[in-house]
Amino acid sequence: MKEFFENLFRENPWVLNLLYSLLTLVIGIALYATLTHLFLKRLDRKDRKIFRGKKSDTYVKLFISINRYVFFIILILIILKINGVNITAMVTGVGILGIIFGFAIQDALKDVIKGVDIMADSYYHVGDVIRVGEYTGRVLAIGIKTTKLEDVFEKNVISISNRNIEKVEVLSHMINIDIPLPYELKKEAAEAVIGKILSEIRELKKVENAEYRGVNEFAESSVKYQIKVYCPPTEKVQIRRDALSTILRCLEEEDIHIPFNQLDVHQK
Repeated sequence: MKEFFENLFRENPWVLNLLYSLLTLVIGIALYATLTHLFLKRLDRKDRKIFRGKKSDTYVKLFISINRYVFFIILILIILKINGVNITAMVTGVGILGIIFGFAIQDALKDVIKGVDIMADSYYHVGDVIRVGEYTGRVLAIGIKTTKLEDVFEKNVISISNRNIEKVEVLSHMINIDIPLPYELKKEAAEAVIGKILSEIRELKKVENAEYRGVNEFAESSVKYQIKVYCPPTEKVQIRRDALSTILRCLEEEDIHIPFNQLDVHQK
């Protein structure tokens, strides 16, 4: 048996290289997984001081993303070396092939550069709810090439290339709602009704707070009083619906009709 393997490896050196390559790959992946686990475990300790606040998840996910690329590039170079590839000559040749290679991966480079730009300027962080073009979602991860969002409407996961992120809106926790009330209703009575509305809105699930802001507009057929409702950005669509339902119910209980545009015709 020993002779068989010696002859096999002597006559087919690529078999031994293949075994060494597989062994290197297994050890490398196991080492990467172990180091990543230890890093995350260290960050979970209460006494961690490096990462704090909202940026913590963003920096951690970005670090892991960059580390994964670097680690596997090194692993590939080691496997190439095992298989007899002249790494030094290959690295030297990069200068000659750089222009051709640059054109081939220019989009990927744009993604990386934009990803670094996003992090450096703190455009947004993991957990923020942002609007990018036609998409609105919660940031799940910021990588060096893509940003992943969870759509707030349908909960779909969307991956956006960083180079396509030019204008970003970070959504606030605030919803502005105008309550149209008839001119005939005195301001004191209107504000009393609004006080009742605010009390009931504050009781809604996931509402953080609600406050009265004052008269916002003298419209054609009504006075618009504005309130602000605070809630998690991911819940704004549903909270707005719930708040409007509460407003309508409270006005019906007080026998106050929401005014609508009317056309008065005068005849001589």
